[in-house]
Amino acid sequence: MTRAPYAVDPARSRGREFAAAGGERGPRSAFQRDRDRIIHSTAFRRLRSKTQVFIAPDGDAYRTRLTHSLEVAQIARVIARTLALDEDLTEALALAHDIGHPPFGHAGERALAEAMAQAGGYDHNAHALRIVARLESPYCDHEGLNLSWEMLEGMAKHNGPVAAPNWALAEVDRAYPLELGLWPSLEAQVANIADDIAYDNHDIDDGLRSGFIELEQILTLDFVSELWRAVEKRHPRAPRDRQLRELVRDQIGVMVGDVVEHTRKGAERFASADDIRNADRASAGFSPAMAIEERRLKGFLYHHLYYHPEQVATAERAREVIARLFVAYSQDEKTLPPHWRDVLPESEPARSRTICDFIAGMTDRYATRECARIYGKAPEGLSNV
Repeated sequence: MTRAPYAVDPARSRGREFAAAGGERGPRSAFQRDRDRIIHSTAFRRLRSKTQVFIAPDGDAYRTRLTHSLEVAQIARVIARTLALDEDLTEALALAHDIGHPPFGHAGERALAEAMAQAGGYDHNAHALRIVARLESPYCDHEGLNLSWEMLEGMAKHNGPVAAPNWALAEVDRAYPLELGLWPSLEAQVANIADDIAYDNHDIDDGLRSGFIELEQILTLDFVSELWRAVEKRHPRAPRDRQLRELVRDQIGVMVGDVVEHTRKGAERFASADDIRNADRASAGFSPAMAIEERRLKGFLYHHLYYHPEQVATAERAREVIARLFVAYSQDEKTLPPHWRDVLPESEPARSRTICDFIAGMTDRYATRECARIYGKAPEGLSNV
């Protein structure tokens, strides 16, 4: 396939932080290697047991961070292919975008941010860079997964240019400068907008399935209501659950089509990937009209799902698990597993940061078991569906 002039070319990659001893193995491009290194990483596998929306769901049909990441990658690949971008880089960024999330999602992140207030704080985007550049180290010659510059750049600027990086991101940037003040590649921007499309729609799917959201509530949104009427007209005799899944697919299709059309029109003025980086605004995104509808949809989800009283109560119990673990490990290093105890620094902030690394890598189940092991029992009611 012909590559767009503003796409990133793997043959012209800026390379990796550490030169590969003996060269690269096999015929893969730089970004295909990045994708494979993410998929084969321990941190990626752990996403299967980390919260997306529902904490420790009893049902097997609800999404986790892993299934969400796969869905983001699928949407991102479609957009990248249609825009003639590098599909491998886009996919790798989509797969890695949530790799820095701690157990229990944003509840866990809030607990770690509070615990780390005197040690530089915690941010899951920055921690994702810390994981792939320093913590996940399967190679004999260097720390980290040694991903390409373009991959690290895209992960670092997950939401655009970074004016004030926290300590974890700043540490990686000092060692391997990522031009944090510029926009990332169009591939990275596509991965980011694919994340919005995925969770806007799949969280509706899970919300309807769980009963936290009722169809009548979401039909108050004109964008959704219009598509729902079209589904009923096309499939008047179909079971309601199939109609709802058709609705979600239609919403994704409309949003993807909007992003492709709007992004293509805006990108036509760029002659290279560096032009994208030096632009004065994001180059990928929704049209102004769709952006309004998307914000309304997101606002609906926050009001009716993310901040639902049952969700808030469960998230607070999950936050307590993470907070209590941090206190226990900080006060008595003997509560840590031996291999973490052996590498625990004596001085701050390195000591707290190492404890944070350990907790952030946990799955929901492991964090709950650790809390029970240390305190005798974990808070009850950690499943809200």
